[in-house]
Formats: sequence, structure tokens, C-alpha cells
Amino acid sequence: MAPSIDRQGYWGRPTSTLEWCEENYVVSFYIAEFWNTVSNLIMILPPIYGAVQTFRDGLEFRYICSFLGLSAVGVGSWCFHMTLLYEMQLLDELPMIYSTCVFVYCLYECFKQENSISVFPIVLLIIFSVSVTLVYLQWKEPVFHQVMYGALVACLVMRSVFIVTWVYPWLRGLCYTSLGIFMLGFLLWNIDNIFCDSLRASRQVLPPGVGVVTQFHAWWHIFTGLGSYLHILFSLQIRSTYLKYRPKVKFLCGVWPTLHIEPQKTS
Repeated sequence: MAPSIDRQGYWGRPTSTLEWCEENYVVSFYIAEFWNTVSNLIMILPPIYGAVQTFRDGLEFRYICSFLGLSAVGVGSWCFHMTLLYEMQLLDELPMIYSTCVFVYCLYECFKQENSISVFPIVLLIIFSVSVTLVYLQWKEPVFHQVMYGALVACLVMRSVFIVTWVYPWLRGLCYTSLGIFMLGFLLWNIDNIFCDSLRASRQVLPPGVGVVTQFHAWWHIFTGLGSYLHILFSLQIRSTYLKYRPKVKFLCGVWPTLHIEPQKTS
């Protein structure tokens, strides 16, 4: 994590249990980690559009919750990196658990009757979320949160690989693209943690525009945000295909992928 040589700014001394490698209050007096903050836009705006489109298509509420959950993570992460306050850290980390639980429910319940609700997995995921929350509030160890989040992601990966191997192999491209982008973000997250001193030293000699590229925690936000968004599209495509809808990928402004559901075929 970042050494304690940072400037003071609007939000005062950091109270979070984590600080990252970006130097504090360098770009703005009002934003502790500027690039780590603004990079969350990719997790905030596109999922809101996805939620609206899902609502318009009349799809199940769980998928609206998936998009809004990802957006909530982006808002929480924005607040955390802007302030480096402990309360805002919780607003970032706990929604990561909650939103990923929604992802797990959607993916493991994708081959059920339309609008059906399975009580047992919901109760199980609520118990898991509450347990993680209570333990983490008492035991303020970030590694605990990271392991619990990693366990949920592992459940998603195993289920996804099973589906594209045995059920819908034609969705392998979307599945592995989502996973690959997410894992690239995870790699950069680790590099940012392990080689922080070297990265900070390099920014002292690099031109500012080039030094920004070495803000690998910001890249973690971008790649994991995109990977998570693509995972929701993947989950939606599985569900809509099973329900015999006609999912179609369209590109917003020719760039950003969105999923539109055409009316069900009548026989």
C-alpha cells in the first residue's frame, strides 16, 4: 500500500484501513485520489443505462438489481477514493459483496421458470452477506473482505465455465472476454500493490500525461467494471435464450455493448 508521504486535503487525514498507490491530493484539493476516483465512472454510468434498458425490455427484476448493484459499487468506490474515510471504504467494499451475491443468484438460477423465486439460495446469500458484514465490522482486516469477495467470484467463474462448456458453447467468446478483462484488472491491482514504490518513483521522472498511465488501481476499476458489465450481459443472454427470447447485442454510439431483447417468437 501507499507510503505515508502524501499531502493533506479537504477531507483531512485518511481514516481508512487501506490506502492505494496514487499520491493523495495531487490533482485536486477536494479529491484524495483523483484518478482512482474518476475511473469509477465506467462502473456508474453504463450500468444505469443497462438497468433502464432491462426495465424497458420487461426482463426480471434481478437483472435490474445486477446493473444497479454494479453502479452502487462505483458510487461507493468514488466516495472512498475521493475521501479515504473509513465509512466511505465500507460504502465501497460491502456493496461489492452484496452485488456479487446478486450476480451469483442470477447465474445459478438462470434455468428456472420465468419470474420464479428460489427462496433457499436467497436466504443462503443473505446469511452469507450479513455474516461477512458483521465479521468485517468487528475485524477490520481487508484481506478477509478480499477472500470473501474472491470466493464469490470463483463461484461465478465455475458456473460460467460449466454453462459455456456443456449448455451454450456459442457463448464462450462473451464469457471468456468478460473473465479475461476482469483478470487483467486483477493483475494490475496486484502490480499496483507490490510495486508501489517503483511506480511512485517513475512518476517523478515521467511527463504527467505518461505518469497517469501507471495509475494501475484506476485501470483495475476500468477493467473490472467492464468485465463485470460484460458478465451481466452474459448472464442476461443465458437467461433470455433459455426463455426463448431473441437477445441481440447492439453498440451504443458504435462502441459500448448493450443487450436488447426482441419479442418472443410465436409458434
